[in-house]
Amino acid sequence: MNEELNSAFWSNRYQTNDTGWDIGSVSTPLKEYFDTLKDKNISILIPGAGNSYEGEYLLEKGFTNVTILDYAPETIEGFKERVKDHRKVKLVCEDFFVHKGQYNLIIEQTFFCALDPALRASYCKKMRELLKPGAKLCGLLFTEVPNAEGPPFGGNEKEYRSLFEKDFLIKHLDPCYNSIKPREGRELFFTLIRK
Repeated sequence: MNEELNSAFWSNRYQTNDTGWDIGSVSTPLKEYFDTLKDKNISILIPGAGNSYEGEYLLEKGFTNVTILDYAPETIEGFKERVKDHRKVKLVCEDFFVHKGQYNLIIEQTFFCALDPALRASYCKKMRELLKPGAKLCGLLFTEVPNAEGPPFGGNEKEYRSLFEKDFLIKHLDPCYNSIKPREGRELFFTLIRK
C-alpha cells in the first residue's frame, strides 16, 4: 500500500493546482444520471469529492440531503468560497475510512481510482457499511489511465466484477456511452445495489 497517498499528499496536489482529474464541471454521465433522480430528499454521499461539482449540481437541482466528504481541507474551503448556498450541504473533512453514516446513494467520481489498489477490498467493505440495505453506489470507474504508476489507478471490468459481486448486486457495469472527450473509451458506468 502506498502510504504517501495521505491527506498531506492530496492537500499538496490542490495547493499546487496539480489536479489533472478535475474537469471543472460535473461530468456528463453523472449529470445525466442525476437528472433521472426524482426524490430530492434521498441521503447522498460524495466521498473523495475534490471540488465537488457534482455536489454543486445536486444543490442547484434542489437536492436537500447531500454530504460532501474529502480528505483535503482545501477542497472543503474551496467549495465554501465557490458555492453561495454551501450551508445547504454537509461538508466533512475526514478520512473516508473513518466516516460514519447511512446513505441511500453514494456517488463515485475519481475517488476509487485515487486510492491505492491495495485498499479496494476495504473500499467495498466501507461502502457497504455506509449504504442502507438496498441502497445504491453509482458512478464511473477508469479502465485505462495515462500513468500506470498512479494515481489515478485503473482496472478492468472483470476485476471490478470480482471485487464488487460479494457485497453488491451489479445492476450495471458497462462501457460509458456519454463520457467527456478526454475519457472516451476509458470509463465504465456502474450501478451497484447493496445486498
